[in-house]
Amino acid sequence: MTAAFRLVLFAVSVLFYMPAIAGKPEFEVAIRQHLFEPSVIVIPANTKIKLWVSNEDTTPEEFESYELNREKVVLGGQRSLIFIGPLPAGEYPFFGEFNPKSAQGKIIAE
Repeated sequence: MTAAFRLVLFAVSVLFYMPAIAGKPEFEVAIRQHLFEPSVIVIPANTKIKLWVSNEDTTPEEFESYELNREKVVLGGQRSLIFIGPLPAGEYPFFGEFNPKSAQGKIIAE
């Protein structure tokens, strides 16, 4: 395989891959004083989304959801990306593993 052919193959794969990533709706949630803000996130049903989780606390927190089959530790002062969906219409609770009594929220797909 020539270098030119590999370059063309790479360029074509990027053209098909980039719109798939770039076209996903993005949502944000922050962790502040061991609470998720906002605590309710409404997303479109049957659509894959990007959820940015920003931990504004100094301590780590884990975004966890059994219903979404997701868990992600976000260090204090850091931001992390979680891909979710596509989800059928419904409610999907999530919580902070390290502060489960205070850090609670839900995603509503509609």
